[in-house]
Amino acid sequence: MTKTIRIGAGAAWWGDRVEPAALSAERGKLDYLCFETMAEATVSAAQVRARRDPSFEGYDTYLDDRMRAVLPACMRQGTRIISNQGWINPDAAAKRIVHWLRELGHSGVKVASVNGSLITDRVLKLTDSILENGKPTSTLKPTLISAEAYLGAEPIVEALKAGAQIVVTGRVADPSIFMAPMMFEFGWDPLDHVKLGQGVGIGHLLECGAQVTGGYFSDPGFKDVPEPWNFGFPIAEVDEDGSAVITKVAGTGGAVTLQTVKEQMLYEVHDPANYLTPDVVVDFTQARIEQIGPDRVRVSNIGGKPRTPTLKVSIGCTEGFIGEDMFFYAGPGALRRAQLAKKILEERFRIVGLQAEEYRVDFLGINAIHGAATPADAPEPYEIAVRVAARTATREEAVKVGREVDGMAVSGIAHTGKRVPHADRTREVIGVWSALVPREQVPASINYFES
Repeated sequence: MTKTIRIGAGAAWWGDRVEPAALSAERGKLDYLCFETMAEATVSAAQVRARRDPSFEGYDTYLDDRMRAVLPACMRQGTRIISNQGWINPDAAAKRIVHWLRELGHSGVKVASVNGSLITDRVLKLTDSILENGKPTSTLKPTLISAEAYLGAEPIVEALKAGAQIVVTGRVADPSIFMAPMMFEFGWDPLDHVKLGQGVGIGHLLECGAQVTGGYFSDPGFKDVPEPWNFGFPIAEVDEDGSAVITKVAGTGGAVTLQTVKEQMLYEVHDPANYLTPDVVVDFTQARIEQIGPDRVRVSNIGGKPRTPTLKVSIGCTEGFIGEDMFFYAGPGALRRAQLAKKILEERFRIVGLQAEEYRVDFLGINAIHGAATPADAPEPYEIAVRVAARTATREEAVKVGREVDGMAVSGIAHTGKRVPHADRTREVIGVWSALVPREQVPASINYFES
């Protein structure tokens, strides 16, 4: 008989919803549940927080919520968990998962942590140039916060072979988290680019969670999906040859169709014939996509090419601060008042000597998205939010934005609606640059813990 495994997505990013993952754990009949909780700047942001807050453990701040939601069902049904929720401290994340296993009464469960992606201390020695602008990576030294290489699936597979029920990692390429179970269960060779092309392609379909089940897809009247408040996260039923059926838990909202699958297949893929990952170069150009039933789409014939000799590194750097605030106008003449308010602020920023590398005032509802491309005859809305933002070298300069917007409350013009700020109106800017390192210079290591 042909072996089939069921792999479910538990998260598509740090802030994703928890409830669909819990539902998949309970009703998805999963062999594996995989959480992808990173964006490009996640590690850098975590490093910034760690510098400010010594008590920050360095892992996904929603790890507790997610583990409490899914561990009972996963332990009861034998579902293995793979997650990159370790962020900058996979060991601490693994220990925290062990804590929850013990709290829930599960002893003898092996949890593995995959380390090695953080190369901040040596990235400038391993890289030559910045991919985005060609400048030497050494120019980033004064502002460098963190650097992490994108590891592939192999260390996860090693941990699974060692009997880990749960594997938590730092930076690993998003689709690799989902492909690792296929490599382990089917015994795929890490250099078999044909099989791995299929596996990473399926992983890519799962990594963004509900995007392949109708999330970020629905457009009322054009692309309608049922119950968009209740999207189910995707599940892949994968065969040994790497072909798979994409589906979801029955009765959940959203849809799995040719359209949703095609949109996700091309999402963030710069070249469909050469989608670069640590494990393999994927070729989507000959993929076969078939609707075989309601919310069931078979995907096959995804191609693969040998992996590259280098790994991508994301390098996070400090790039100053942003000061930002907002106020409002409504009723007839809202745009006229907003335009005068912009003039007032420009003059007041000149008076206080605002030193800004970038400065902008946007009228939400008019030009905040399209800017200069906004049609000159765009209809005037009944209400407008005025967003003011400046990028500065120091926090002290960024603070001036909020201070001058505060003044609009009583030193502005008629009908200025001012909100009471409940949060810091300045934030540090983290820039993310890219470089390449030889893959042999970034070895992974694995630690094991037991509940």
